[in-house]
Amino acid sequence: MSELIAKTGIDRRLAEIVTPTIEGMGYELIRLRLSGSARHKTLQVMVDRPEGGIIVDECARISTALSALLDVEDPLEEAYTLEVSSPGIDRPLTRLKDFDDWTGYTARIETTELIDGRRRFKGEIAGTEDGEVLLAVEEGTIGLRFEWLAEAKLVLTDALISDMLKARKAAGIIDEDAFDAIEDEDEDTESGPANGAAFPKE
Repeated sequence: MSELIAKTGIDRRLAEIVTPTIEGMGYELIRLRLSGSARHKTLQVMVDRPEGGIIVDECARISTALSALLDVEDPLEEAYTLEVSSPGIDRPLTRLKDFDDWTGYTARIETTELIDGRRRFKGEIAGTEDGEVLLAVEEGTIGLRFEWLAEAKLVLTDALISDMLKARKAAGIIDEDAFDAIEDEDEDTESGPANGAAFPKE
Protein backbone atom coordinates (compact mmCIF):
# COMPACT_ATOMS: atom_id res chain seq x y z
CA MET A 1 0.00 0.00 0.00
CA SER A 2 1.55 3.30 -1.07
CA GLU A 3 2.00 5.86 1.72
CA LEU A 4 0.61 8.48 -0.63
CA ILE A 5 -2.69 6.55 -0.52
CA ALA A 6 -2.58 5.86 3.23
CA LYS A 7 0.12 7.54 5.33
CA THR A 8 -0.19 6.45 8.96
CA GLY A 9 -0.52 2.98 10.45
CA ILE A 10 -4.23 3.44 11.16
CA ASP A 11 -4.76 4.86 7.66
CA ARG A 12 -3.16 1.75 6.17
CA ARG A 13 -5.22 -0.54 8.40
CA LEU A 14 -8.44 1.22 7.37
CA ALA A 15 -7.38 1.10 3.72
CA GLU A 16 -6.90 -2.66 4.00
CA ILE A 17 -10.44 -2.96 5.38
CA VAL A 18 -12.22 -0.82 2.77
CA THR A 19 -10.23 -1.60 -0.39
CA PRO A 20 -11.80 -5.02 -1.14
CA THR A 21 -15.31 -3.53 -0.96
CA ILE A 22 -14.36 -0.53 -3.10
CA GLU A 23 -12.68 -2.70 -5.73
CA GLY A 24 -15.52 -5.22 -5.60
CA MET A 25 -17.89 -2.42 -6.61
CA GLY A 26 -15.67 -1.59 -9.59
CA TYR A 27 -13.84 1.45 -8.20
CA GLU A 28 -10.34 2.34 -6.99
CA LEU A 29 -9.16 3.78 -3.70
CA ILE A 30 -7.25 6.97 -4.47
CA ARG A 31 -6.55 8.25 -0.95
CA LEU A 32 -7.61 7.62 2.65
CA ARG A 33 -7.03 9.96 5.59
CA LEU A 34 -8.24 9.86 9.19
CA SER A 35 -8.10 13.34 10.70
CA GLY A 36 -9.61 15.40 13.49
CA SER A 37 -9.49 15.62 17.26
CA ALA A 38 -9.59 12.89 19.88
CA ARG A 39 -13.29 13.68 20.42
CA HIS A 40 -14.37 13.41 16.81
CA LYS A 41 -12.58 12.35 13.66
CA THR A 42 -13.27 12.43 9.95
CA LEU A 43 -12.50 9.43 7.76
CA GLN A 44 -11.95 10.77 4.24
CA VAL A 45 -12.10 8.15 1.50
CA MET A 46 -11.34 9.33 -2.02
CA VAL A 47 -12.43 6.98 -4.81
CA ASP A 48 -12.70 6.95 -8.58
CA ARG A 49 -13.55 4.74 -11.51
CA PRO A 50 -10.51 3.07 -13.12
CA GLU A 51 -11.27 5.07 -16.26
CA GLY A 52 -12.17 8.18 -14.23
CA GLY A 53 -15.41 10.10 -13.91
CA ILE A 54 -17.24 9.08 -10.72
CA ILE A 55 -20.46 10.95 -9.87
CA VAL A 56 -22.12 11.92 -6.61
CA ASP A 57 -24.69 9.09 -6.66
CA GLU A 58 -21.86 6.58 -6.91
CA CYS A 59 -20.09 8.19 -3.96
CA ALA A 60 -23.29 7.83 -1.97
CA ARG A 61 -23.59 4.12 -2.84
CA ILE A 62 -19.97 3.49 -1.87
CA SER A 63 -20.47 5.41 1.37
CA THR A 64 -23.48 3.26 2.25
CA ALA A 65 -21.52 0.07 1.58
CA LEU A 66 -18.48 1.24 3.57
CA SER A 67 -20.66 2.41 6.44
CA ALA A 68 -22.15 -1.08 6.75
CA LEU A 69 -18.69 -2.66 6.51
CA LEU A 70 -17.19 -0.39 9.16
CA ASP A 71 -20.12 -1.04 11.48
CA VAL A 72 -19.18 -4.73 11.39
CA GLU A 73 -15.39 -4.28 11.54
CA ASP A 74 -15.63 -1.47 14.12
CA PRO A 75 -12.01 -0.34 13.72
CA LEU A 76 -12.40 3.01 15.54
CA GLU A 77 -13.50 3.51 19.13
CA GLU A 78 -14.28 7.23 18.88
CA ALA A 79 -17.09 8.87 16.91
CA TYR A 80 -16.24 9.83 13.36
CA THR A 81 -17.76 11.08 10.12
CA LEU A 82 -17.28 9.04 6.98
CA GLU A 83 -16.75 11.17 3.87
CA VAL A 84 -16.56 9.55 0.43
CA SER A 85 -15.58 11.83 -2.44
CA SER A 86 -14.15 11.95 -5.94
CA PRO A 87 -10.61 13.22 -6.58
CA GLY A 88 -11.79 16.39 -8.31
CA ILE A 89 -10.00 17.94 -11.26
CA ASP A 90 -6.80 18.93 -9.42
CA ARG A 91 -6.55 15.39 -8.11
CA PRO A 92 -3.83 13.97 -5.86
CA LEU A 93 -1.38 11.63 -7.59
CA THR A 94 -0.93 8.72 -5.20
CA ARG A 95 0.20 5.81 -7.39
CA LEU A 96 3.12 5.48 -9.78
CA LYS A 97 0.70 4.72 -12.62
CA ASP A 98 -1.00 8.09 -12.06
CA PHE A 99 2.07 9.81 -13.47
CA ASP A 100 1.75 7.80 -16.67
CA ASP A 101 -1.99 8.43 -16.87
CA TRP A 102 -1.50 12.21 -16.48
CA THR A 103 1.59 12.66 -18.65
CA GLY A 104 1.63 16.12 -20.24
CA TYR A 105 -0.17 17.88 -17.39
CA THR A 106 1.37 20.10 -14.72
CA ALA A 107 1.97 18.69 -11.25
CA ARG A 108 3.19 20.02 -7.93
CA ILE A 109 5.34 17.55 -5.98
CA GLU A 110 6.81 17.64 -2.49
CA THR A 111 9.50 15.19 -1.39
CA THR A 112 10.19 13.76 2.06
CA GLU A 113 13.85 14.88 1.98
CA LEU A 114 15.81 17.66 0.32
CA ILE A 115 16.73 16.87 -3.29
CA ASP A 116 19.50 19.15 -4.55
CA GLY A 117 18.58 21.62 -1.84
CA ARG A 118 14.81 21.66 -2.43
CA ARG A 119 11.71 19.68 -1.53
CA ARG A 120 9.10 21.31 -3.77
CA PHE A 121 8.93 20.84 -7.51
CA LYS A 122 6.48 22.02 -10.15
CA GLY A 123 6.57 21.01 -13.80
CA GLU A 124 5.05 19.00 -16.61
CA ILE A 125 4.72 15.27 -16.00
CA ALA A 126 6.86 13.33 -18.48
CA GLY A 127 5.78 9.82 -17.44
CA THR A 128 7.79 7.29 -15.41
CA GLU A 129 10.91 5.24 -15.87
CA ASP A 130 12.35 2.50 -13.63
CA GLY A 131 10.32 3.59 -10.60
CA GLU A 132 11.05 7.28 -11.09
CA VAL A 133 8.59 10.08 -11.77
CA LEU A 134 9.85 12.20 -14.65
CA LEU A 135 9.12 15.91 -14.35
CA ALA A 136 10.01 18.62 -16.86
CA VAL A 137 11.10 21.68 -14.85
CA GLU A 138 12.90 24.87 -15.85
CA GLU A 139 16.32 23.22 -15.55
CA GLY A 140 15.28 20.24 -17.72
CA THR A 141 13.68 16.84 -17.08
CA ILE A 142 14.44 15.35 -13.67
CA GLY A 143 13.70 11.94 -12.16
CA LEU A 144 12.29 11.56 -8.65
CA ARG A 145 12.04 8.14 -7.02
CA PHE A 146 8.39 7.45 -6.24
CA GLU A 147 9.25 6.49 -2.65
CA TRP A 148 10.76 9.96 -2.16
CA LEU A 149 7.39 11.64 -2.66
CA ALA A 150 5.47 13.07 0.30
CA GLU A 151 2.66 14.75 -1.67
CA ALA A 152 1.80 15.12 -5.34
CA LYS A 153 -1.18 16.61 -7.14
CA LEU A 154 -2.21 18.05 -10.46
CA VAL A 155 -2.14 21.81 -10.86
CA LEU A 156 -5.40 23.35 -12.02
CA THR A 157 -4.69 24.76 -15.48
CA ASP A 158 -6.95 25.85 -18.33
CA ALA A 159 -5.80 22.85 -20.38
CA LEU A 160 -6.59 20.40 -17.56
CA ILE A 161 -10.04 21.87 -16.92
CA SER A 162 -10.90 21.87 -20.63
CA ASP A 163 -9.70 18.30 -21.22
CA MET A 164 -11.46 16.94 -18.12
CA LEU A 165 -14.76 18.58 -18.96
CA LYS A 166 -14.59 17.36 -22.55
CA ALA A 167 -13.87 13.82 -21.33
CA ARG A 168 -16.81 13.96 -18.91
CA LYS A 169 -19.07 15.28 -21.64
CA ALA A 170 -17.98 12.52 -24.03
CA ALA A 171 -18.63 9.92 -21.33
CA GLY A 172 -22.10 11.34 -20.68
CA ILE A 173 -21.22 12.33 -17.12
CA ILE A 174 -22.38 15.90 -17.71
CA ASP A 175 -25.06 16.95 -20.15
CA GLU A 176 -24.74 19.37 -23.07
CA ASP A 177 -26.32 22.33 -21.25
CA ALA A 178 -24.33 21.83 -18.04
CA PHE A 179 -21.04 21.56 -19.93
CA ASP A 180 -20.80 25.23 -20.92
CA ALA A 181 -21.99 26.42 -17.51
CA ILE A 182 -19.40 24.33 -15.65
CA GLU A 183 -16.66 25.40 -18.05
CA ASP A 184 -17.44 29.10 -17.45
CA GLU A 185 -17.64 28.60 -13.69
CA ASP A 186 -14.31 26.76 -13.49
CA GLU A 187 -12.44 29.53 -15.28
CA ASP A 188 -12.49 31.49 -12.01
CA THR A 189 -12.05 28.70 -9.45
CA GLU A 190 -8.84 27.52 -7.78
CA SER A 191 -9.84 23.91 -7.15
CA GLY A 192 -11.75 21.38 -9.17
CA PRO A 193 -15.23 20.17 -8.37
CA ALA A 194 -15.43 17.04 -6.27
CA ASN A 195 -18.46 14.90 -5.69
CA GLY A 196 -18.95 13.52 -2.23
CA ALA A 197 -21.15 12.03 0.46
CA ALA A 198 -20.72 12.30 4.22
CA PHE A 199 -22.30 10.29 7.03
CA PRO A 200 -21.65 10.61 10.81
CA LYS A 201 -20.72 7.43 12.66
CA GLU A 202 -21.09 6.93 16.35
